[in-house]
Amino acid sequence: MDTSFIQYNSSFLDYAKDNRKHQTNSESLFREQVKNRKFHWYKFKRQKVIWSFILDFYCSELLLWIEIDWWYHLKRQDYDKVRDSEIKHKWIKVIRFKNEEIENNLEWVLEELNEIIGKKI
Repeated sequence: MDTSFIQYNSSFLDYAKDNRKHQTNSESLFREQVKNRKFHWYKFKRQKVIWSFILDFYCSELLLWIEIDWWYHLKRQDYDKVRDSEIKHKWIKVIRFKNEEIENNLEWVLEELNEIIGKKI
């Protein structure tokens, strides 16, 4: 599958930009570990718009989406299931980490991600 360009809904770009400006503490901590190709030289884009969805972190080289859950996802479980299904159908793998995991055990999160990437997803 050609992953050089994935369509997106441009009406979501401003919302994604605002999300980048107002990131959660967990997103900030995770970003510090993966920005500027720090993690195995892979590029992770944050708040990436794909189709009509905004993904917390996305690596096009791996077709990998990292979702960092926080309180509002508890109220959006049905929406998240639909979004996950649609994105997985397009060969993008999703990995979810909880805020608490990132804030309290970032080393473990990175080890998990390392293991998943090591298996070539």
